[in-house]
Amino acid sequence: MSIDVVEILKECGALLEGHFLLSSGKHSNRYCQCAKLLQYPDKSEKVISLIAEKVKDLKLDVIVGPAMGGITAAYELGRQLGIRAVFTERENNVMTLRRGFEIHPGEKILIMEDVVTTGKSSMETAEVLESLGGEVVGIGCVVDRKSSRISLPIYSATELEFETYESDNCPLCSDGSKPIKPGSRKF
Repeated sequence: MSIDVVEILKECGALLEGHFLLSSGKHSNRYCQCAKLLQYPDKSEKVISLIAEKVKDLKLDVIVGPAMGGITAAYELGRQLGIRAVFTERENNVMTLRRGFEIHPGEKILIMEDVVTTGKSSMETAEVLESLGGEVVGIGCVVDRKSSRISLPIYSATELEFETYESDNCPLCSDGSKPIKPGSRKF
């Protein structure tokens, strides 16, 4: 069975067009709001099954999703693989592992995101997990925006390339448009 991830994202209204302020501070005319996909368990299961298939032989111990976008995706991947899924979150703007979650030395970990663009949240999460003795073996994501420079392997359901602009060189701003910020990260 072939799964058309882009078509499913469109069906869910997850592929947006307009003028967006990204977590990186850059602007874009397109945005992928994976929360629109993740609200549908049946569609999420299909899309994330593509990632589960790619990582099933990695002998993972735990899936870790950076809050906010990675929480639901990590849970679904953990459910499909039959392993534990936890999340990191920001406390005083620093990524942390809280709520009694533990990483044991030597555990093999996959970080699971909704969308990977710059990799900032993923790399902050990797730093926390490795400081606790975990071994981060890669990053899973629904959408790889292909603008990241991440040294870890990325296991995605799909890859999408969107144009991005520095805020002082944005053609959308030049046309008088004001960007909206759909993501959760604070600057």
